[in-house]
Amino acid sequence: MNIGLDGNEANVGARVGSGQYAASMLGEFAKVKNHNFIVYLKEKPQTDLPKETANFKYKVFGPKKLWTQLALPLKLTFGQKLDVFFTLGHYGPRFSKIPYVVTIFDLSYIHYPNLFNKNDLYQLVNWSKYSIQKSKHIFAISKSTKEDIVKNFKIDPSKISVTYMGYDQKTFMPQSKSVVDKVKAKYKIIGDYIIFVGTLQPRKNIERLVEAFNQVIQNPQSKIHNLKLVIVGKKGWLYDPIFQKVKDLNLVSSVIITDYVPDENLPALIAGSKLYVLPSLYEGFGIPVIEAQACGVPVVVSSTSSLPEIVGGSGILIDPESVDSIANGIKKILSNEKLSKELVTKGFTNIKRFSWQKCANETFKVLVDL
Repeated sequence: MNIGLDGNEANVGARVGSGQYAASMLGEFAKVKNHNFIVYLKEKPQTDLPKETANFKYKVFGPKKLWTQLALPLKLTFGQKLDVFFTLGHYGPRFSKIPYVVTIFDLSYIHYPNLFNKNDLYQLVNWSKYSIQKSKHIFAISKSTKEDIVKNFKIDPSKISVTYMGYDQKTFMPQSKSVVDKVKAKYKIIGDYIIFVGTLQPRKNIERLVEAFNQVIQNPQSKIHNLKLVIVGKKGWLYDPIFQKVKDLNLVSSVIITDYVPDENLPALIAGSKLYVLPSLYEGFGIPVIEAQACGVPVVVSSTSSLPEIVGGSGILIDPESVDSIANGIKKILSNEKLSKELVTKGFTNIKRFSWQKCANETFKVLVDL
């Protein structure tokens, strides 16, 4: 069987979310021996992507602009014959005689259109719509996302498979104190801290997190003095208000914004924290949540979209639109060591549900059976 793959989501340097998914899936597919995979790219493959083999090849071509709208459809029409084409992301080819499959991560742009740049929103709305409607099959990364697709696009549920994302099990695990201390020193972190990991963008609700953190440290009954909030993530879009909020609340010395942190340092940075908090307004999955649990850290997450499904009772749920609720969720863990330890234990159990190998195996089975 010849399977084509759009690998562009994976072909970036600092991978997060969809990029992690795509790179991990390519890594697993490269291990399959009895089928042929052709990875279509608009630029040369990154050096850390799987190497070519007899049945795993790359095809690089342009033009880069409007690649899924023009270059890819033409290549699929006049190029090598495929049995199915799988886009490891939202956008399928604009037209294609070859049946194609897409992965949909979330529909946050439908629920919160005001949180996106206008040009990005136009593309998300229009390109996702045709990709979903014309696809042979759809992969959703959570039941929540599947339900959202069915509701908003009137898609037959049998056309959608839920394949949970995974995490790097060789990288994210509890860390030694010496390793944690070394990474803390690198990022100039002194003392105790709580951590957020995610792209800096409005949907992540970081402004309310900063306000909630301010409430926590203003609490005279707090058992932790000089607590810090560490915000980890590359800049996405509409992020300036986050920095302004930190200044307005006079928290410049208490809030540390690191920018993107590579995987060689991230596990230790997470493991050294008192807790991980993700107050997102909407998440399709939330890989950093299970990465934090894998590092032995209790989690505080929103009670919306996919997060209750992914956490499965192993974390504290909060209302993301309430600063008080976010603050109280943080306080629950900081003030109760027994609860913190219980959540760590539950977290280790919870993450057993997720792996990239499982995700790829379930995906591959659907592709072969189409």
